[in-house]
Amino acid sequence: MRTALGEPDARAAVTFLGTDRIEVLRFTEGDIVRYATLGMSAVPMADPTSPLADPVKGPRAELLLSVRAGLADTDKVLRPLAVLAASPQVEGVIVAPGASLDVGEPLWPGAPFTSVLVAESGGLVEDLDLDAPLDPVRFLPLLPMTPNEAAWKRVHGAGALQERWLGSGTDLRDPLRRTVPLD
Repeated sequence: MRTALGEPDARAAVTFLGTDRIEVLRFTEGDIVRYATLGMSAVPMADPTSPLADPVKGPRAELLLSVRAGLADTDKVLRPLAVLAASPQVEGVIVAPGASLDVGEPLWPGAPFTSVLVAESGGLVEDLDLDAPLDPVRFLPLLPMTPNEAAWKRVHGAGALQERWLGSGTDLRDPLRRTVPLD
C-alpha cells in the first residue's frame, strides 16, 4: 500500500471478540482521502458452507475507500470499515467484487450511505502475490451506495448500477452525493 499510496498520515486499530486486530490506515493526497484496511488478509476467507475452513488456502483481501476531503467528517468511517473487514471472520462471508456490504448505519455522520459496493481489484493498488500455496491479497475498492441504490442493485445487479453511475457522471468520491437517477 505504501508503494501505491505513500505513507499513512493516521491509523486506528479495532479488535472484535474472536477476531484478529484490524487496522484502518488513512492516506491523504491533495483533496482525496483514502482509507485502507490492514489485517483482513491475515486469514483467508472461507466458504461459509464448508464444514472446515482451510487455514492456508482461500481468497485474501483488504478494503479501500476513497472520498473527497473536507466535505464531511469521513474519519468516522474507521470503525464501520473495520466492521466490514472483520465480516469474513465474524459472519463467514467471502468479500468479492459485485458484493454489497451493509453496516446498518451511516458510514460517517450525515452520510447518505449505509452500504458499499465492492469493486474489482487491480486499479489503485495492485494485487500482492504471496508465496504458494497462499492466494494473492486483492485490494478491493469500496463504492458507497445510498439505500435506494443498494435496493436497485439487488434487483438489477452490480454492473447495471455501475453503468448508471457512469452514465450520470456520478462522482463516487463525493461524501455527500445524492442517489443516482434510477428510473
